[in-house]
Amino acid sequence: MTGGFPALPADTLATLQQAIDRGFQAFSQQHGAAIEAAFAPLQTLLIGAETALLALPWPLLLAAVAALAWMASRRWTLALGSAAALALLGLFGLWDDTLRTLAMVLVATALAVAIGVPLGVAMARLPWLQRWGGGLLDLMQTLPSFVYLIPAVMLLGIGRVPGLLAVVVYALPPMVRLTSLGLREVDRDLLEAADAFGASAWQRLWRVQLPLALPTLMAGINQTIMMALAMVVVAAMIGVQGLGQPVLRAINNQHVALGLFNGLAIVAIAIAFDRITQSWGWRLQRHRPTGDA
Repeated sequence: MTGGFPALPADTLATLQQAIDRGFQAFSQQHGAAIEAAFAPLQTLLIGAETALLALPWPLLLAAVAALAWMASRRWTLALGSAAALALLGLFGLWDDTLRTLAMVLVATALAVAIGVPLGVAMARLPWLQRWGGGLLDLMQTLPSFVYLIPAVMLLGIGRVPGLLAVVVYALPPMVRLTSLGLREVDRDLLEAADAFGASAWQRLWRVQLPLALPTLMAGINQTIMMALAMVVVAAMIGVQGLGQPVLRAINNQHVALGLFNGLAIVAIAIAFDRITQSWGWRLQRHRPTGDA
């Protein structure tokens, strides 16, 4: 007799596992084709983004990155540094993988923003949704990143689309949470002034709350991008192309240089995105009216 916790009988556990497997197989056979068809546009979107980035001439892409960084910060150091970091990745032979990773991050971030902002607006308006949604977001941010791969693979198998879905779901919570926070932090006096001028609920949201909450929304976009970048590496396990796959091969085969170069490439992209989005948020914050004005 051991001191271990008394487990269920082996035949009971086997029966339970078989029942779960049979249920999932039946669900997949009945609804698998419909689920794949529903998510087919995501594959088209992702492949289109990859194709567009890979088709761009590299001088044009470097100029676009530098222009975006300058518009966000009005600092030439950040603009030149972002372009130089991307050019350095090209010199190390990581250009195509870098662009594939950028395509995945951009598409995942766009989807997370498109889903997260409406959910955040709903949470800011409905107290009961704030209570229940807050607990769900806490759970989502606590789960290990590998857990998100399981339902994606079970439903859609191996490939780009399940990886994209896993990245979107993993990166979604900060966008929802910070959207709700930004809207709830808007000065009540400004909302009462909008009501006094006869603004409808829709006008108050679009012309008062969202513009004033933009700095917080930019912080949410920043966190969404960072989490998407982190998840892209993990999603390489289920077939997502880009910088994550060489990192995975380096871990499996103990190729130090391969892992170092691709890991530093991911770090460089993360730093560039972080500085650009933070600078944009700071500029919006400086133009944000205060409650004392």
